[in-house]
Amino acid sequence: MPKTLLIILSSFLFNMTLFADEISDKVYLQNQNVIKMAASNMSKQLPQKVDDYTQLVKIEAKEQTLVYIFEINTGAKSDEAIIKEDKSRMKRAVTTGICNSSKRFLQSGIDISYVYISGISKRLLFQFDVNKKDCDYLD
Repeated sequence: MPKTLLIILSSFLFNMTLFADEISDKVYLQNQNVIKMAASNMSKQLPQKVDDYTQLVKIEAKEQTLVYIFEINTGAKSDEAIIKEDKSRMKRAVTTGICNSSKRFLQSGIDISYVYISGISKRLLFQFDVNKKDCDYLD
């Protein structure tokens, strides 16, 4: 009797693992489709001015991540100065903003990435990648 129970239990656990993997694959594919559609639809309104220095220029779908690309008009400031002076200050504000504005994406397992490039040099200034766990630490 114990061997039979062990075989049945093992079979059940194996089937549950296969079922979980199948669901996981379906969610992954569904998220990819959602990300592609969202990027495509939101891109229709670009470029879009965010503030006096920042413009949203592109939105891309990359696997499980929705990527927003911003250009910053750095004016007379060098790229190095922007990176040194603004990155840490912006990180918390951007993360908090993403957590508030993109809750549904994040709760669905879709990550959000904000990429900031210099409008003049086109150099990467900073990138903030946010997932659901990052938002849990803000509460």
